[in-house]
Amino acid sequence: MSSLPLVRWRLAQVAAHLVVALIALVVIGGATRVMEAGLACPDWPLCYGSLLPGSQMNVQVFLEWFHRLDAFVVGVALIAQLVAVLLWRSELPNWLPWFCAGLVFLVLVQGGLGALTVLQLLPSGVVTAHLALALMLVAAVSGLSQRLLSSSDMASPLWWRLMGGASLLAVLAQCLLGGRMATAWAAQLCLNGGQACQWLQWHRISATPVAICLLLFVCTAFAVGGWPRSQWPFLISVLGLVATQISLGFLTLHLGLSQPVVTVGHQLVAALLVALLAALTFRSPEESTLSLSAVGESSSMEPSHG
Repeated sequence: MSSLPLVRWRLAQVAAHLVVALIALVVIGGATRVMEAGLACPDWPLCYGSLLPGSQMNVQVFLEWFHRLDAFVVGVALIAQLVAVLLWRSELPNWLPWFCAGLVFLVLVQGGLGALTVLQLLPSGVVTAHLALALMLVAAVSGLSQRLLSSSDMASPLWWRLMGGASLLAVLAQCLLGGRMATAWAAQLCLNGGQACQWLQWHRISATPVAICLLLFVCTAFAVGGWPRSQWPFLISVLGLVATQISLGFLTLHLGLSQPVVTVGHQLVAALLVALLAALTFRSPEESTLSLSAVGESSSMEPSHG
C-alpha cells in the first residue's frame, strides 16, 4: 500500500467489494430463475407498486425483490466510484475515468435488460443477454481491482495475458451456453421428455475443451516458474473450482435438477471462475496484499448487500 496513492488503494478496495456484490447478484439471479421467481414481482422497477412489498412477500417475491435491491446498490456504487475518480483524476491513470464511465453505462444497460425480462415475460434471449452482461461486469471489475493495485506500468508476461484471456473467454462462452440452455429450460425438457437435448449435449461436450484450456494455463505457469509459479495458490484455486464445477454439473443432472441448491451452486462456481480468471489475467508481478481478496470473500456472500 505504501507505493500507492491512498485514493487508488481505496478505489481498489471498492472494486474488490463490488466483485463480491456482483457475484452475489449473479447467484441471486440464478436462484430467482431456479425458483421460478422471475415474475414474482409483476411490475418494474417497483414490486407490487411499492419499494417493499408487505402482504405479498414470500420466498419467490423476496428473491426477485432482493435481486433488484442488490442491482440498485451495485449501480449506485459504480456511479459513486465514477464521481470519486473524476474528483481525484489527477492522481489516477488517464484511462480510469473512461473505464469507470463504461462500467456505469454497462450497469444502466443491465438495468434495462432486467426491466425487459419482466415486461416481456422472461424471453430467453433477453435473459441470456442479462446474464452475459452480468458476467462481463464481474470480469471487468475484478480486472479493475488488480490494475488499481499496480503502482507502475509493469505488466505480466504476454503469454500469461494471452492464455489467461483465452481461458476467461472460454469460461464466459461456456457460461453463456449454459445460460441459454437454462433460460430455454432445455435440460428439463430433455430429462423429462427427450426434447431440446442438443443444448444439453453441446454444454456437456464443450466443457471438455474449456477444462483443457484452463489446465494448460495452470500447467504452463508451473512449468515456466518465477513469478507465474508464485501465483500457485490462485492457480490451484482455478483447478479446484474447475473440479467442483464438473462435479456439480454431473450431480445436477443425476438429481434431475431437483435440488435448487446444487443448481445455484453450479452458477456460483462459474461466477467465481470468471472473477478469478479475470483477476489473474490482469494481475501484475508487483501486486500483493489486497489482490484477489474479492474472490476469497465471495464464497461467504456476506457483503452481497453491497
